[in-house]
Amino acid sequence: MGQFKVTILAKYLPVRLRKESSRGGSLHVGITTIILCLFIASIVLFLGAFLRTHVTEFLSSSSSMEEVLPAIFFSPPIPDCASSTMNNSLASPSADQVWHSMNDEELLWRASMEPRISQYPYTRTPKLAFMFLSRGSLPLAPLWEMFFKGHEGFYSIYLHVSSITDFTPPYSSSVFYNRMIPSKPVQWGTATMVDAERRLLANALLDWSNERFILLSDTCIPIFNFTTIYNYLIISSWNQSFLGSIDDPRPMGRGRYNKRMQPELTLADWRKGSQWFEVHRRVAVQMVSDIKYYSILKQHCKPPRCYMDEHYFPTLVTKILPEINTNHSITWVDWSRPGSHPSMFVRKHVSEGFLMKIRNMTDCGFTHRTRSTICFLFARKFHPSTLEPLLRIAPSLLGFTDNSN
Repeated sequence: MGQFKVTILAKYLPVRLRKESSRGGSLHVGITTIILCLFIASIVLFLGAFLRTHVTEFLSSSSSMEEVLPAIFFSPPIPDCASSTMNNSLASPSADQVWHSMNDEELLWRASMEPRISQYPYTRTPKLAFMFLSRGSLPLAPLWEMFFKGHEGFYSIYLHVSSITDFTPPYSSSVFYNRMIPSKPVQWGTATMVDAERRLLANALLDWSNERFILLSDTCIPIFNFTTIYNYLIISSWNQSFLGSIDDPRPMGRGRYNKRMQPELTLADWRKGSQWFEVHRRVAVQMVSDIKYYSILKQHCKPPRCYMDEHYFPTLVTKILPEINTNHSITWVDWSRPGSHPSMFVRKHVSEGFLMKIRNMTDCGFTHRTRSTICFLFARKFHPSTLEPLLRIAPSLLGFTDNSN
C-alpha cells in the first residue's frame, strides 16, 4: 500500500513541476511542495507499518478483544460433549454450594428458562432435589445423613432457613454443608410461605440434572430407603407429580374463595391441598414462572380468612397442568385429631410397628398411575425427641446404612 502511494507520488511530481514552471510559478514554491509531499508520504508509510504490526497482534489476542469490544459479541467456549467438564459447565451452577447474589426477581426469571430441545447434549443422570423448608437447623439431620449416604450424584439438597439466629452451620463433612440458599423470614399461612417454596424450587431448577423436586419440612422423615424412593419417582412414576389438590366443599375449602378473583379464577378452579409436594421438572418450571395467579391470590387470599400456602399451588397446577398431577401428596400426616395442624409424634410413638403401618398403607386417595403400590414415601410431624429411636430402627427396618460403619 505504501509503495503504491510513493510510486504515484513519483509520477505526479514531475508533472506538477512542469506545470508550475510553465505557469511562471516560483521555484521556491515547487521545492516546498516536494518537501511537503515527501513528509506526508513518510508519515503514511510509518503509520501503515505501525498499524499493521499492532492490529495483527490485537486481532490474534482474544482476551484483548473481549476487553475492548462489548461482551455480547463473545460466547463462552463450547465444551466438548465427550469431556468430563460438560456436566460441570451445564448441569450444575455450583458443585459445592448454592449461595448466590440474585434477588428473587432475578432468580425466578433465570429458573423459568428451559431448553426447547428435550435431548441433553451430555450424559445426564436425573437427580432428586430435596428441598428443606426449616425454621432453623434440622433436628433430624443425622437420620437424613444416614438416608443419603452412598448415593452421591443422585440427589441435590437445598435448605431454606426462616430464622438465621436458630441455625447452626453443619460440619464440612455433612451433606447439608453449604446447602443453605439465600433465605428470608417466613410467616405461616401468608405469601411469604409461598415465596420460600418458590425460592427453593427456583434454586433447584438451576441444576438441569434435577428431575424431581421434593418439598420437606424440618419434621419430615423418609419411610423407605433412598433406592426405593429414587426408583419410585424416577422410574415408576410415569412423569406424574404428587401435589395434593382437592375441591373441598367445606368452609375451609370453597368458603375461602373470594369472588374478586374472577374472571381469572372461578369457584370451579379453586383447590386446596397439602403444601408438602413432589413434582416433575415440567411442573416446577410452571410453579416458578407464574405471575398472573400468584398476584391474584396474594391480593385476595390472606389470613385469617384464607391461607395462600394451602391454595396457591393446588389451584395453579389444576388450572394449567391437571393431566400430570395425581392430586395426592406422598408425605403422610395424621389429621385424625381436630385442629388446624396435624398430630406431632414424640419419642414414645416411634416403633417398628408404627413405621410399618405407614409404609403398608394402601388407601392412597388417588387412582394409581404408577408402577408401584406404595402410597407414601415420607411422613411428618416428628419431634426432635424421636431422633434416637429412629436412628436405632432405621438400619434394619428402612435399610439405611449406619454412618458409624
